[in-house]
Amino acid sequence: MNLPGHPDMNASFPLLVSVAVAATTLPLMAVAQSSEETVTLQSEGQDLVATLQLPEGNPAPVVLLLHGFTGTRDELVIPSTDEGVFERTADTLADNGYASLRIDFRGSGDSIADFTYESTTFEGQISDALAAIDYLEKLDSVDGDDLYVIGWSQGGVIAAAAAGRSGKPDALALWQAVGDLDASYGGMMGEETLAAGKAAASDHTLVATLSWGPEVSLNSAFFHGIEALDPMAEIAAYTGPLFVTQGTADTTVLPASADAYIAAHEGPEQLWTADMGHLFNVYSSTKTLDSMIADTLSFFDDHKD
Repeated sequence: MNLPGHPDMNASFPLLVSVAVAATTLPLMAVAQSSEETVTLQSEGQDLVATLQLPEGNPAPVVLLLHGFTGTRDELVIPSTDEGVFERTADTLADNGYASLRIDFRGSGDSIADFTYESTTFEGQISDALAAIDYLEKLDSVDGDDLYVIGWSQGGVIAAAAAGRSGKPDALALWQAVGDLDASYGGMMGEETLAAGKAAASDHTLVATLSWGPEVSLNSAFFHGIEALDPMAEIAAYTGPLFVTQGTADTTVLPASADAYIAAHEGPEQLWTADMGHLFNVYSSTKTLDSMIADTLSFFDDHKD
Protein backbone atom coordinates (compact mmCIF):
# COMPACT_ATOMS: atom_id res chain seq x y z
CA MET A 1 0.00 0.00 0.00
CA ASN A 2 1.16 3.52 -0.76
CA LEU A 3 0.12 5.30 2.42
CA PRO A 4 1.74 8.70 3.01
CA GLY A 5 0.58 9.90 6.42
CA HIS A 6 -0.71 6.48 7.53
CA PRO A 7 -0.76 6.22 11.35
CA ASP A 8 1.67 3.29 11.26
CA MET A 9 4.34 5.76 10.15
CA ASN A 10 4.29 7.44 13.53
CA ALA A 11 4.05 4.26 15.58
CA SER A 12 6.92 2.50 17.24
CA PHE A 13 5.92 -1.11 17.64
CA PRO A 14 8.03 -3.72 19.45
CA LEU A 15 9.95 -5.85 16.99
CA LEU A 16 9.45 -9.22 18.67
CA VAL A 17 7.77 -11.63 16.27
CA SER A 18 5.65 -14.51 17.53
CA VAL A 19 4.70 -17.25 15.11
CA ALA A 20 1.43 -19.05 15.74
CA VAL A 21 2.59 -22.12 13.80
CA ALA A 22 6.27 -22.90 14.28
CA ALA A 23 8.36 -21.56 11.41
CA THR A 24 12.08 -21.76 10.75
CA THR A 25 13.91 -18.62 9.71
CA LEU A 26 15.14 -19.19 6.19
CA PRO A 27 18.92 -19.25 5.77
CA LEU A 28 19.48 -16.89 2.85
CA MET A 29 21.61 -18.10 -0.03
CA ALA A 30 24.71 -16.22 -1.07
CA VAL A 31 23.59 -13.15 -2.98
CA ALA A 32 23.53 -13.92 -6.70
CA GLN A 33 23.13 -11.65 -9.68
CA SER A 34 19.60 -11.24 -10.96
CA SER A 35 18.19 -9.46 -13.98
CA GLU A 36 15.23 -7.12 -13.99
CA GLU A 37 13.14 -5.78 -16.85
CA THR A 38 9.92 -3.87 -17.36
CA VAL A 39 7.35 -5.88 -19.31
CA THR A 40 3.88 -5.14 -20.62
CA LEU A 41 1.15 -7.77 -20.71
CA GLN A 42 -2.52 -7.59 -21.57
CA SER A 43 -5.56 -7.72 -19.31
CA GLU A 44 -8.93 -7.51 -21.01
CA GLY A 45 -7.20 -5.95 -24.02
CA GLN A 46 -5.50 -3.22 -21.98
CA ASP A 47 -1.87 -2.69 -20.98
CA LEU A 48 -0.62 -4.03 -17.66
CA VAL A 49 2.92 -2.89 -16.81
CA ALA A 50 5.06 -5.07 -14.57
CA THR A 51 8.60 -5.75 -13.41
CA LEU A 52 9.98 -9.21 -14.13
CA GLN A 53 12.96 -10.22 -11.99
CA LEU A 54 14.91 -13.37 -12.79
CA PRO A 55 17.61 -15.12 -10.76
CA GLU A 56 20.64 -16.66 -12.41
CA GLY A 57 20.31 -20.16 -13.79
CA ASN A 58 17.59 -22.29 -15.29
CA PRO A 59 13.94 -21.18 -15.48
CA ALA A 60 13.02 -20.69 -11.84
CA PRO A 61 9.85 -21.02 -9.80
CA VAL A 62 8.00 -17.73 -9.93
CA VAL A 63 6.06 -15.54 -7.50
CA LEU A 64 3.37 -13.05 -8.50
CA LEU A 65 3.25 -9.97 -6.22
CA LEU A 66 -0.04 -8.03 -5.92
CA HIS A 67 0.01 -4.55 -4.41
CA GLY A 68 -2.56 -2.90 -2.17
CA PHE A 69 -5.13 -0.09 -2.28
CA THR A 70 -3.68 3.06 -3.94
CA GLY A 71 -0.31 1.28 -4.18
CA THR A 72 2.08 0.50 -7.03
CA ARG A 73 4.17 -2.49 -7.98
CA ASP A 74 7.27 -1.52 -5.96
CA GLU A 75 5.06 -0.69 -2.96
CA LEU A 76 5.73 1.51 0.06
CA VAL A 77 9.26 2.95 0.24
CA ILE A 78 11.20 1.79 3.31
CA PRO A 79 12.89 4.89 4.81
CA SER A 80 16.05 3.12 6.00
CA THR A 81 16.78 1.45 2.65
CA ASP A 82 15.02 3.68 0.08
CA GLU A 83 13.50 0.65 -1.64
CA GLY A 84 9.91 -0.47 -1.96
CA VAL A 85 8.56 -3.31 0.17
CA PHE A 86 7.96 -5.38 -2.97
CA GLU A 87 11.36 -4.41 -4.42
CA ARG A 88 12.99 -5.80 -1.28
CA THR A 89 10.78 -8.88 -1.45
CA ALA A 90 11.68 -9.49 -5.11
CA ASP A 91 15.41 -9.15 -4.36
CA THR A 92 15.13 -11.69 -1.54
CA LEU A 93 13.17 -14.03 -3.78
CA ALA A 94 15.88 -13.80 -6.45
CA ASP A 95 18.63 -14.40 -3.88
CA ASN A 96 16.84 -17.64 -3.00
CA GLY A 97 16.25 -18.88 -6.53
CA TYR A 98 12.77 -17.50 -7.23
CA ALA A 99 11.74 -15.32 -10.15
CA SER A 100 9.02 -12.75 -9.55
CA LEU A 101 6.55 -10.56 -11.38
CA ARG A 102 5.22 -7.47 -9.62
CA ILE A 103 2.42 -5.76 -11.49
CA ASP A 104 0.77 -2.37 -11.52
CA PHE A 105 -2.96 -3.06 -11.60
CA ARG A 106 -4.69 -1.15 -14.38
CA GLY A 107 -5.09 2.47 -13.31
CA SER A 108 -2.15 2.26 -10.89
CA GLY A 109 1.51 3.17 -11.31
CA ASP A 110 2.55 2.85 -14.95
CA SER A 111 -0.57 0.95 -16.06
CA ILE A 112 -2.41 4.11 -17.02
CA ALA A 113 -2.35 4.09 -20.83
CA ASP A 114 -5.91 2.77 -21.04
CA PHE A 115 -7.25 3.23 -17.52
CA THR A 116 -7.44 5.63 -14.56
CA TYR A 117 -7.45 4.77 -10.88
CA GLU A 118 -10.96 6.17 -10.65
CA SER A 119 -12.11 3.17 -12.73
CA THR A 120 -10.56 0.60 -10.37
CA THR A 121 -12.82 -2.28 -9.35
CA PHE A 122 -12.25 -5.50 -7.46
CA GLU A 123 -13.31 -7.61 -10.44
CA GLY A 124 -10.99 -5.64 -12.71
CA GLN A 125 -8.05 -6.31 -10.42
CA ILE A 126 -8.96 -9.99 -10.19
CA SER A 127 -8.91 -10.09 -14.00
CA ASP A 128 -5.46 -8.46 -13.92
CA ALA A 129 -4.16 -11.08 -11.49
CA LEU A 130 -5.56 -13.92 -13.59
CA ALA A 131 -3.99 -12.39 -16.71
CA ALA A 132 -0.63 -12.25 -14.92
CA ILE A 133 -0.92 -15.90 -13.89
CA ASP A 134 -1.69 -16.86 -17.49
CA TYR A 135 1.28 -14.79 -18.69
CA LEU A 136 3.66 -16.52 -16.28
CA GLU A 137 2.42 -19.99 -17.19
CA LYS A 138 3.37 -19.32 -20.82
CA LEU A 139 6.65 -17.48 -20.20
CA ASP A 140 9.71 -19.49 -21.22
CA SER A 141 12.09 -17.68 -18.87
CA VAL A 142 10.32 -18.95 -15.72
CA ASP A 143 8.92 -22.28 -14.54
CA GLY A 144 5.24 -21.44 -14.87
CA ASP A 145 4.29 -24.85 -13.47
CA ASP A 146 5.87 -23.86 -10.13
CA LEU A 147 3.93 -20.68 -9.36
CA TYR A 148 3.17 -18.81 -6.13
CA VAL A 149 1.24 -15.65 -5.25
CA ILE A 150 1.75 -13.00 -2.55
CA GLY A 151 -0.88 -10.31 -1.99
CA TRP A 152 -0.70 -7.43 0.48
CA SER A 153 -3.82 -5.75 1.91
CA GLN A 154 -6.31 -5.23 -0.96
CA GLY A 155 -3.85 -7.23 -3.06
CA GLY A 156 -4.45 -10.04 -0.58
CA VAL A 157 -8.18 -10.29 -1.21
CA ILE A 158 -7.45 -10.10 -4.95
CA ALA A 159 -4.91 -12.92 -4.53
CA ALA A 160 -7.45 -15.02 -2.63
CA ALA A 161 -10.01 -14.59 -5.40
CA ALA A 162 -7.50 -15.30 -8.18
CA ALA A 163 -6.34 -18.44 -6.39
CA GLY A 164 -9.85 -19.67 -5.73
CA ARG A 165 -11.02 -19.05 -9.27
CA SER A 166 -7.95 -20.47 -11.01
CA GLY A 167 -6.74 -23.10 -8.57
CA LYS A 168 -3.30 -22.38 -10.04
CA PRO A 169 -0.90 -21.28 -7.31
CA ASP A 170 1.19 -24.02 -5.74
CA ALA A 171 0.96 -21.92 -2.57
CA LEU A 172 -0.60 -18.60 -1.63
CA ALA A 173 0.56 -15.97 0.88
CA LEU A 174 -1.86 -13.34 2.19
CA TRP A 175 -0.01 -10.48 3.89
CA GLN A 176 -2.44 -8.45 6.02
CA ALA A 177 -5.18 -9.29 3.52
CA VAL A 178 -8.47 -7.42 3.74
CA GLY A 179 -11.07 -9.91 4.95
CA ASP A 180 -13.91 -7.76 6.28
CA LEU A 181 -14.35 -5.25 3.47
CA ASP A 182 -16.90 -3.09 5.29
CA ALA A 183 -14.69 -2.77 8.36
CA SER A 184 -11.49 -1.97 6.45
CA TYR A 185 -12.90 0.44 3.87
CA GLY A 186 -15.29 2.01 6.36
CA GLY A 187 -12.29 2.64 8.59
CA MET A 188 -10.17 4.02 5.76
CA MET A 189 -12.71 6.37 4.18
CA GLY A 190 -15.48 6.73 6.77
CA GLU A 191 -18.81 4.99 7.13
CA GLU A 192 -20.74 7.84 5.47
CA THR A 193 -18.60 7.75 2.33
CA LEU A 194 -18.83 3.97 2.19
CA ALA A 195 -22.62 4.07 2.49
CA ALA A 196 -22.89 6.83 -0.13
CA GLY A 197 -20.76 4.85 -2.54
CA LYS A 198 -22.83 1.73 -2.12
CA ALA A 199 -26.04 3.70 -2.72
CA ALA A 200 -24.71 5.65 -5.71
CA ALA A 201 -25.94 5.02 -9.23
CA SER A 202 -23.70 3.28 -11.75
CA ASP A 203 -20.83 5.34 -13.17
CA HIS A 204 -21.04 7.92 -10.41
CA THR A 205 -17.69 9.20 -9.09
CA LEU A 206 -17.13 9.85 -5.39
CA VAL A 207 -14.18 11.53 -3.71
CA ALA A 208 -13.11 9.74 -0.54
CA THR A 209 -10.89 11.36 2.07
CA LEU A 210 -8.74 8.62 3.55
CA SER A 211 -8.10 8.41 7.27
CA TRP A 212 -4.43 9.34 6.85
CA GLY A 213 -5.17 12.48 4.81
CA PRO A 214 -5.15 12.11 1.01
CA GLU A 215 -8.19 12.11 -1.25
CA VAL A 216 -8.94 9.46 -3.86
CA SER A 217 -11.60 9.45 -6.58
CA LEU A 218 -13.44 6.16 -7.04
CA ASN A 219 -16.27 5.05 -9.29
CA SER A 220 -19.40 3.71 -7.62
CA ALA A 221 -18.53 0.32 -9.13
CA PHE A 222 -15.71 0.07 -6.58
CA PHE A 223 -18.19 0.46 -3.73
CA HIS A 224 -20.67 -1.93 -5.32
CA GLY A 225 -17.81 -4.44 -5.42
CA ILE A 226 -17.42 -4.17 -1.67
CA GLU A 227 -20.98 -5.50 -1.37
CA ALA A 228 -20.58 -8.17 -4.05
CA LEU A 229 -17.22 -9.72 -3.19
CA ASP A 230 -17.11 -12.44 -0.53
CA PRO A 231 -13.47 -13.00 0.44
CA MET A 232 -14.21 -16.09 2.53
CA ALA A 233 -16.12 -17.78 -0.29
CA GLU A 234 -13.20 -17.00 -2.61
CA ILE A 235 -10.58 -18.55 -0.31
CA ALA A 236 -12.84 -21.53 0.41
CA ALA A 237 -12.57 -22.42 -3.29
CA TYR A 238 -8.78 -22.70 -2.98
CA THR A 239 -7.53 -25.92 -1.39
CA GLY A 240 -3.80 -25.38 -1.89
CA PRO A 241 -1.32 -24.36 0.81
CA LEU A 242 -2.14 -21.03 2.47
CA PHE A 243 0.14 -18.73 4.49
CA VAL A 244 -1.64 -15.88 6.31
CA THR A 245 -0.02 -13.07 8.28
CA GLN A 246 -1.69 -11.44 11.26
CA GLY A 247 -0.53 -8.12 12.69
CA THR A 248 -1.77 -7.72 16.24
CA ALA A 249 -1.30 -3.93 16.04
CA ASP A 250 -2.96 -3.51 12.62
CA THR A 251 -5.87 -1.06 12.71
CA THR A 252 -6.43 -1.08 8.93
CA VAL A 253 -7.00 -4.82 8.57
CA LEU A 254 -8.02 -6.12 11.97
CA PRO A 255 -6.47 -9.38 13.24
CA ALA A 256 -9.85 -11.12 12.95
CA SER A 257 -9.48 -11.11 9.15
CA ALA A 258 -6.54 -13.50 9.33
CA ASP A 259 -8.46 -15.84 11.63
CA ALA A 260 -11.40 -15.76 9.21
CA TYR A 261 -9.24 -16.69 6.22
CA ILE A 262 -7.77 -19.64 8.10
CA ALA A 263 -11.21 -20.79 9.25
CA ALA A 264 -12.68 -20.59 5.74
CA HIS A 265 -9.81 -22.44 4.07
CA GLU A 266 -9.53 -26.21 3.81
CA GLY A 267 -6.01 -27.42 3.15
CA PRO A 268 -2.43 -26.99 4.41
CA GLU A 269 -2.09 -23.64 6.14
CA GLN A 270 -0.01 -21.51 8.49
CA LEU A 271 -1.03 -18.48 10.54
CA TRP A 272 1.98 -16.21 11.12
CA THR A 273 1.43 -13.69 13.91
CA ALA A 274 3.58 -10.68 14.76
CA ASP A 275 3.36 -7.54 16.89
CA MET A 276 3.17 -5.27 13.84
CA GLY A 277 0.93 -2.74 12.16
CA HIS A 278 -0.31 -2.76 8.59
CA LEU A 279 3.07 -1.61 7.25
CA PHE A 280 5.14 -4.38 8.89
CA ASN A 281 6.90 -1.88 11.21
CA VAL A 282 9.13 -0.68 8.34
CA TYR A 283 9.25 2.82 9.80
CA SER A 284 11.17 1.35 12.74
CA SER A 285 13.33 -1.22 10.92
CA THR A 286 13.13 -4.01 8.34
CA LYS A 287 13.45 -6.76 10.95
CA THR A 288 9.78 -7.78 10.99
CA LEU A 289 9.42 -7.54 7.21
CA ASP A 290 12.55 -9.61 6.62
CA SER A 291 11.36 -12.28 9.05
CA MET A 292 7.98 -12.42 7.32
CA ILE A 293 9.57 -12.71 3.87
CA ALA A 294 11.89 -15.48 5.08
CA ASP A 295 9.06 -17.48 6.63
CA THR A 296 6.91 -17.00 3.53
CA LEU A 297 9.76 -18.43 1.44
CA SER A 298 10.15 -21.35 3.83
CA PHE A 299 6.45 -22.07 3.42
CA PHE A 300 6.76 -21.99 -0.36
CA ASP A 301 9.81 -24.27 -0.20
CA ASP A 302 7.90 -26.73 1.96
CA HIS A 303 5.07 -26.93 -0.58
CA LYS A 304 6.92 -27.17 -3.88
CA ASP A 305 5.67 -29.74 -6.37
